[in-house]
Amino acid sequence: MNAPSTLPVTDLVWPAEGFTRVPYRVYQDPAIYALEQERIFRGRTWNFVALTAELPNAGDYKTTHVGDTPVIVSRDRDGQFHVLVNRCAHRGALVCRDLRGNADTLTCVYHQWAYDAKGDLIGVPFRKGLGGKGGYPADFDMKQHGLHKLNVEVFGECIFASFAADMPSVEEYFGPRMADYHRRMFNRPVEVLGYHRQFVHSNWKLYADNTHDPYHASLLHLFHATFGLYRASQICGTEMGGYEGMHNCIHARSGTDEGRLDSYKQEGGRSYQENYSLADPSVLKGWLEYADGDTLCIHVIFPNLVAQQIANTLATRQIVTHGPQQFELIWTYFGYVDDTPAQRAMRIKQINLIGPAGLISMEDGDVCELVQNAIVRDGDACSIVEMGGRDIADIDSTLTEVGMRGFWRGYRAIMGL
Repeated sequence: MNAPSTLPVTDLVWPAEGFTRVPYRVYQDPAIYALEQERIFRGRTWNFVALTAELPNAGDYKTTHVGDTPVIVSRDRDGQFHVLVNRCAHRGALVCRDLRGNADTLTCVYHQWAYDAKGDLIGVPFRKGLGGKGGYPADFDMKQHGLHKLNVEVFGECIFASFAADMPSVEEYFGPRMADYHRRMFNRPVEVLGYHRQFVHSNWKLYADNTHDPYHASLLHLFHATFGLYRASQICGTEMGGYEGMHNCIHARSGTDEGRLDSYKQEGGRSYQENYSLADPSVLKGWLEYADGDTLCIHVIFPNLVAQQIANTLATRQIVTHGPQQFELIWTYFGYVDDTPAQRAMRIKQINLIGPAGLISMEDGDVCELVQNAIVRDGDACSIVEMGGRDIADIDSTLTEVGMRGFWRGYRAIMGL
């Protein structure tokens, strides 16, 4: 019941080279974007919508999106989480207009239809009229007019929602390896430390490309390479798994490239700056977060979640689409409930490394816009996705675009392109 009677039509023919080429038109075409909303975001996928720690109390709610569909994430009196389309069953107005809050009822301002945290309609003003006049018909059944309820599941302190009722579990959707990485990060209760919101004037898939592409990080992000947080010369790797092979994880271990730096400096060019130093180096004086020794671990779950550990910054990044050429990135920073005050202070300090103005990641949003602006009139031209070969297989290197190839192989299958 979620799909329109006639799906958008596109005449895009994919290049013969397959998933090693990406036609620029997929980042531009409104018909392709509309088809994505139906087949991806409102299709058979699990979409990240919140951390459980964002709704600690009964009556808590937050508003967000699945694709470009507005939704409400709520917690009822029994502690259960719900995800509801933020659209009144009466005349289609937004029910919740605040970003977050706590309320016994969710009330539409237009005609004051009221819903509980489960999305059930519990109040209709003048339902029986006034003074014998007006009112709804006698057979009007409030049980038939609740908010549209999505399928909901919690995995590793994260709340996921799907428009599809017959989904596999989130853990199965992740696949064994991505589920292990998720459990690694969400191994105990978390607390929210803060948020960033970043609006990017490009297609959302350019950011998906970026997060599936560890190859760029050694070249684009000068801070990463110069101060040793991440270099392609370190012990590192790229893995895929889960849904159509579209999930991806990159990981690296700082301080493991002794004897390999000379060749890295030569190949890395401008990304390695030996003469730079930090006026306040304390931002990098953290601790080893996990026993496996990885100091960077970023796993990407199709279609809208990036979960990251960079040094001691832990965060989720949620992708929200707003049209063919614009999307929003919501960063939610967190630590563990049992962190010491010193650890919590360091996590907050290291938030300066990432986010829209971070020392590391401010370049990512910029390059997405650089690509979007440059391809404006060349939809039939293509990206080349051949770093590390033309196959799709895990590799103990980050000099690869294998994650992108996995993404685009799955994307073509889902979209029927």
